[in-house]
Amino acid sequence: MDHWDEIRTAYHVARAGTVSGAADSLGIHHATVIRHVDSLEARMGVKLFQRHARGYTPTEAGADLARIASMTEEQFAQLGTRLKGQGEDVTGEVVVTALASFSPRLTPVLAAFQHAHPNTLIRLRTGLRLFRLEYGEAHVAIRAGQAPQEPDNVAQRFLHLDLALYASANYVERYGLPTEDTLDQHRFVGGDDIGRAPFARWMAQNIPDENITFRVTDDVSMQQALRSGAGVGFSVRGEYPELIEVMPPQPEWRSDFWLVTHVDLHRTAKVQAVLSWLKDAAKTWADTDPAVSLPD
Repeated sequence: MDHWDEIRTAYHVARAGTVSGAADSLGIHHATVIRHVDSLEARMGVKLFQRHARGYTPTEAGADLARIASMTEEQFAQLGTRLKGQGEDVTGEVVVTALASFSPRLTPVLAAFQHAHPNTLIRLRTGLRLFRLEYGEAHVAIRAGQAPQEPDNVAQRFLHLDLALYASANYVERYGLPTEDTLDQHRFVGGDDIGRAPFARWMAQNIPDENITFRVTDDVSMQQALRSGAGVGFSVRGEYPELIEVMPPQPEWRSDFWLVTHVDLHRTAKVQAVLSWLKDAAKTWADTDPAVSLPD
């Protein structure tokens, strides 16, 4: 692509809003950033930025260029990940994404995988956002909830986790032991929005909104708040023995987990090796953990 370096530089200036920010992001000198932008504006015959004391603000033309450049850069990243995954050896970068609360189960499995394949670099990306496999953000995604619907992804049933309703000992000491009949008299820990998880939908339908007095934005904070006595809440069955069970696992609370890969990488040796390793781990968990069961 002609002049791609200059276009990419302009995109990073638009994103950062400053020359120094773009230089840091690209790992080049700030003078190179200025030269690229000036050269591109001269070649195109249009102003891409308004310069001011606080930095650079894109003009309409600059915003258009940044939007197209963003998509192009993402496509280059996607291509690079696909090319890296097309070898027959289990080597190089292996990127797996999952909920942060799943990390205690997952991390030892990935460590064992790396011991078996020492020429790999493992990246475990956790968080609530869905990392985009089509843009090369991960090789394998472990997702909870309903079956993923992206047309270019391959989704396989992985496992089920049973959840129960719990309270901590200090919560019970302060507010009493909740029962199924008195839930509307108690304080709850919940998400900052309804969320996709089955238990979150149940809570939205059965617990008055004003009773959800401690709200969080991620699954790890939810568990910490529950264990700290902030309210009644959901946890994986038996994961924290110190918690007091308020209601046993219900079918409508069960969380389904999926292994998701992109169709272009699904059959590569590296991705198949990771999938096989994870499926074997799920069988072990199902044999030793009462909260885990395998799909029928």
